[in-house]
Amino acid sequence: MLGAIAGDIAGSPYEFDPVTQKDFPLFGPSCRFTDDTVLTVAVAHAILKGKDYGECIGSFAIRYPNRGYGARFGRWVKAWDRQPYDSYGNGSAMRVSPVGFAFNTEKEVLKQAKKSSECTHNHPEGIKGAQAVAFAIYAARTGASKKDIKNEISGRFGYDLDRTLAKIRRRYKFDETCQGSVPEAIIAFLEADSIEDAIRNAILLRGDADTQACIVGGIAEAYFGALPKNLTDYVFPLLNAEFQGIVKAFCKKYCRRQKTARGPDVVTAVHLKSDHRNLIRCSKD
Repeated sequence: MLGAIAGDIAGSPYEFDPVTQKDFPLFGPSCRFTDDTVLTVAVAHAILKGKDYGECIGSFAIRYPNRGYGARFGRWVKAWDRQPYDSYGNGSAMRVSPVGFAFNTEKEVLKQAKKSSECTHNHPEGIKGAQAVAFAIYAARTGASKKDIKNEISGRFGYDLDRTLAKIRRRYKFDETCQGSVPEAIIAFLEADSIEDAIRNAILLRGDADTQACIVGGIAEAYFGALPKNLTDYVFPLLNAEFQGIVKAFCKKYCRRQKTARGPDVVTAVHLKSDHRNLIRCSKD
């Protein structure tokens, strides 16, 4: 799930300040983790501890405020009797990546993705967005080709994945709905040749940059394997001690070995760095 976190952090400066060229600085001084990371870690924590998704999501949001949460989600967090609010926003899809890594059958992945969504986003489109992303991660990490992933998601969820990024960019606007952002994020993955390329593709959509990059980062990590060291060395130190501990525990339990169609088993490693002297702000430099 570190790919999802990397995408969130890389996209954070560009959510309301879109880029127009693909060689933009991938990381910089204004990068930070947002609500996407907080709630992704919350879902991972729920899986690790066998806790209720809604309980963990609400608890983490309270302890980490002011990270860009939506207004309706903010009211849900503060409610004494939290009830789902029929949302089809992409919040359900942005936080679901741990589900795709943790569970080992299609049936369980789809079931758990639904559970992680419906505590807040119980609209059919909200659930579908979460399930599509989780399924893409599960399929990618178990060796499916891009063609198979595309066909399965199109067939199961009805998303139009035949469009190209070039055509999408001509008319695409900021869209926080699952149906208006998840298919585009998946296409950003389908056209990518690396994790970094996938994240750049998503940010260059000039839409909900941090969330779409978060979505595509999780899928790309599952497909291409371990996060490159230069990305890990930048992203990991930006997390606090609690988040680092959860990410390490989750990777140790669920992501240690990923079998993909791209080669032999890939060992997923978390590289710890205590300083930023050697961090790469833009790998294109």
